[in-house]
Amino acid sequence: MNGENRPQRVRVTAPPRPGAVPPAFPVARELDEQSEVGEVFLSSLIRSQLRLALVVAGGFGLILLGVPLLLAAYPQIGALELLGIPVPWVLLGFGVYPLVIVSGALYVRSANRNEKRFQDLLDEG
Repeated sequence: MNGENRPQRVRVTAPPRPGAVPPAFPVARELDEQSEVGEVFLSSLIRSQLRLALVVAGGFGLILLGVPLLLAAYPQIGALELLGIPVPWVLLGFGVYPLVIVSGALYVRSANRNEKRFQDLLDEG
């Protein structure tokens, strides 16, 4: 067949959707230009990270202060032993240190989630 007899190719596309229109001012642009809107977004991220740090530190501090308060309220616990180890040492060794690890892991997980949400906001814009 000769190439002259074939019909011309036509590109067919779907009509643009109203929700698919990109925003006029993307968030990343607002941050780059250091505008007031960008400052609001950035301060929101900082506030959420600070709030998370205060909650984790406060919860950890309350539980950490709970051990000496428990020993002060019930001094007979200080005289007990578990497998030859004083119970206050067991509380500190097997109660507080795992708490440090769990608190740190929860903080890192939540902080990463906050940053991912912020990054998703940047990617949307």
